Amino acid sequence: MTRQRTTAIPRRSIGRTGLCVTELGLGGAPLGNLYRPVPADAAAATVDAAVAAGIRYVDTAPYYGFGLSERRLGDRLREYAAEFVLSTKVGRLLRPMPGHAGDADRHGYRSPMPFEPVFDYGYDAVMRSFEDSLQRLGLARIDILLVHDIGTATHGPANTRHFRDLATGGYRALAELRAAGRIRAIGLGVNEWQVCEAAMQHGDYDCFLLAGRYTLLEQTALDSFLPKCAAAGATLIVGGAYNSGILARGTRHAGTHYYNYEAAPAAVVDRVSRIEAVCDAHSVSLAAAALQFPLAHPLVSSVIPGLDNPPRVKQTLALYNESIPPAFWSDLQGAGLVRADAPVPGAAG
Repeated sequence: MTRQRTTAIPRRSIGRTGLCVTELGLGGAPLGNLYRPVPADAAAATVDAAVAAGIRYVDTAPYYGFGLSERRLGDRLREYAAEFVLSTKVGRLLRPMPGHAGDADRHGYRSPMPFEPVFDYGYDAVMRSFEDSLQRLGLARIDILLVHDIGTATHGPANTRHFRDLATGGYRALAELRAAGRIRAIGLGVNEWQVCEAAMQHGDYDCFLLAGRYTLLEQTALDSFLPKCAAAGATLIVGGAYNSGILARGTRHAGTHYYNYEAAPAAVVDRVSRIEAVCDAHSVSLAAAALQFPLAHPLVSSVIPGLDNPPRVKQTLALYNESIPPAFWSDLQGAGLVRADAPVPGAAG
């Protein structure tokens, strides 16, 4: 029988801003039709279910469905706007695609929105992206503005140019918006912590949304990145806690095991299989362990799984509330499956 803890969702601070978010948030990429269409009524019901569950932090981006996620979230959040903290992103402008029709897959999204994303991290582009997002959302405020997908993982050698645009232009726009009180916090929303360290050398950031790089599978961010965040007063929002699905579904199913947006290497599958064995020994759900693990770190403000229907919200809340015995974490660390210096849930101190 699944053991449950039944506490309300606590709030944690974003850097030194005074802004607080619930430690469980809603990731808005699926509501932009990531990989498959999500009906409009299901998207609205998802937001309502998240509200009922106590979630008060929502993250989205212009890229998610080429405006679709922002439009859907804004239309529903308007009913609850005063209760929510909202983050969206800059770094891509949406250009019209005349003649576009249908919802064939583009960049992973099955969106009918007739726009194509174009990277631009300059001053004018950041200002325009911010204003465009307000219009798509139909809201008068955005709380957290994140620079989306800067870094070599996305851009390769072209990142030198894009990072220069951010350092010399885009950051100035972010800092001006924050100083004017139009946003409360600024940061990066990326898949690699290395670019976050580089950005900290050129600006004062409040938080970083890091996808897939501080998880039950990966803790290299402990080496230098998280200590630098602590010194700078910045906190972490964790996306991709399931590492693209392998920590949600495990390894005991037919078909492809996904990790980091592609088929998982054999070494990753083996490591997850070993984690699953420890889960079995303690009657712990793998997905619950993956969701709860990052929250043990004092610098993690929130974990934001992607949610696309009310049953998924209910399931996620159950995973968040599942009681996991301290011996489970001790056994993982003893087996070298979680770093010995990684904070774990329930540990003293």
